[in-house]
Amino acid sequence: MRSDAVGAILAEVLGHPDREFTLSELGRRTGASGPVVHRESGRLVENGVLRDRREGRNRLVRANKDHPLFALMRDLIAATYGPVPLLRELFDEVDGAGQVLIYGSWAARRASESGAFPNDIDVLVIGTVPRRALSTIASEAGDRLDVPVNVTRLDRDEWETDEPSPFVSTVKSRPIVDVLTGDVHV
Repeated sequence: MRSDAVGAILAEVLGHPDREFTLSELGRRTGASGPVVHRESGRLVENGVLRDRREGRNRLVRANKDHPLFALMRDLIAATYGPVPLLRELFDEVDGAGQVLIYGSWAARRASESGAFPNDIDVLVIGTVPRRALSTIASEAGDRLDVPVNVTRLDRDEWETDEPSPFVSTVKSRPIVDVLTGDVHV
């Protein structure tokens, strides 16, 4: 990828190939600035990866499913950037999920730490979501990403305490990806 912004844009668009996105929506979903989204989307359209159209003052983009490398690009992006938009979608309507974070090896690779390709995706939910709902989400995410997804839940107090558990200390000391914003915290 030219940049993380391109990877995040492609994850959103290729991950939802039947949807159109406004450039401002892509900016909100990826955390990339307006000029970056405009420039990178333009390059992707020029190269035939995305298609665009205008509706009034809005420019809408969508995946070009006819591109000869569409399936390969979609799979590569899903493996490298895809968990964030998928998990955001799955947690979008869930009450009690104050924060949703990816930690562990997948977050480390996303933060550019070298290492083996992750065997699973570790997700931390800070809030009060029922464990049964988390189990259902983990199962669906794992099926769609074709990799096991492990979800752990903590109460806000456990996450913010002045004397954290060894687990919380370890998670906070390593890279974390915020699912709602796409931000990588190192």
